[in-house]
Amino acid sequence: MPEYQRIGHLAYKEGLGNSLVLDEIFGHPHHRYKTIHVGGTNGKGSTSHLLAAILQESGYKVGLYTSPHLIDFRERIRINDAMIDKRYVIDFVEKYREQFEPVMPSFFELTMEMAFLWFAAQEVDVAVIEVGLGGRLDSTNIISPDLSVITNIGFDHMKLLGNTLPKIATEKAGIIKPHTPVVIGEIGDTEVAKVFIEKAKSVDAPLIFAERYISNFAAERTHAGWLFQSDNYSGLHGELKGPAQDKNARTVLTAVEVLLETGYNIPKEAVYRGFNGVTGITGLMGRWQQLQSSPKIICDIAHNAHGLRYIAAQLLAENYDRLHLVFGMANDKDVNSVLALMPKNARYYFTRASVERALDEKILKEHAATYGLKGSTFASVSEAIHAAKENAGEDDLIFIGGSSFVVADALPLFI
Repeated sequence: MPEYQRIGHLAYKEGLGNSLVLDEIFGHPHHRYKTIHVGGTNGKGSTSHLLAAILQESGYKVGLYTSPHLIDFRERIRINDAMIDKRYVIDFVEKYREQFEPVMPSFFELTMEMAFLWFAAQEVDVAVIEVGLGGRLDSTNIISPDLSVITNIGFDHMKLLGNTLPKIATEKAGIIKPHTPVVIGEIGDTEVAKVFIEKAKSVDAPLIFAERYISNFAAERTHAGWLFQSDNYSGLHGELKGPAQDKNARTVLTAVEVLLETGYNIPKEAVYRGFNGVTGITGLMGRWQQLQSSPKIICDIAHNAHGLRYIAAQLLAENYDRLHLVFGMANDKDVNSVLALMPKNARYYFTRASVERALDEKILKEHAATYGLKGSTFASVSEAIHAAKENAGEDDLIFIGGSSFVVADALPLFI
């Protein structure tokens, strides 16, 4: 089946037709539990995992559907801290193949329905569902959630979603449902906010801007992560160390308050435990994740200008003798916007991940040279990492990123 993670936009099937047909075949399994829908340009993965962790610590049996996966396909489909059973995946294909093949679904459409069916079979209480791409026409938009969350709006997937922020916001706003509360993590510019306000008004959906809802909010980065302060949560430790996790935290805390208002039972202690232990609770990887200490090696899946600007700023703020970047990108990203942000005082190891969507490392190096970024090319991520480690001193910093696919190739070398 066409897989977006592997081949890009050619795998994208616009519209909900296939998803609705599949859902009919499998008896609308997502009707048998509560759902929460999470979209946005960046941060939706961290937000989804944080919400799942908090709900799990509150005593709920929680399904979690996210994408892409980094090492194992089953990362996409979890219940509490366990990935979907291998045998279930095999049996699902064997049992239902004759029914789903005539629909000609995409990889994402079918795996989403597999997740929904698995969640129903295991009788989850609630499932956190991350949008795959966009919102309005994304396969996941067949659900009727208790809450919709849109983290932020930035430039990404412009060929499919539009080339202006209001156009992209319009697509993302497609997950706003009638009479269903929606939390917006970052307001953005006036035109983007207007899109959300008009859409919510048109379907009578309560609209909550996190930045306004939790106005008395402070965040401080520490060596162990983040320390958050708000009216309801004092000294809240966030395990995730990424440079944008303060924004995700305010979004999640707002979502928790809205869920409480809709009848969810979420003790304060569960919020503290969820933030403090999200990686162990949910298996989240690739968010400013430290892989080695000497030299220090960090990886992050940020893959567009909206996300990498935070990474670039954080790299400049870190302490090290020299900076090394193992860097690769997908061929459908705005390469120039990203490269313009990246630190110049660093040695680059331009590489390509092991997927068809990966940009040729030699082309990437040519683009980078126009922005004063210098380095060598490597045909694989493993070769680039080996070279970086050979050249790095104990007090240097190696960063691995530019694409989730680069991180996916790197993680098995360390874990």
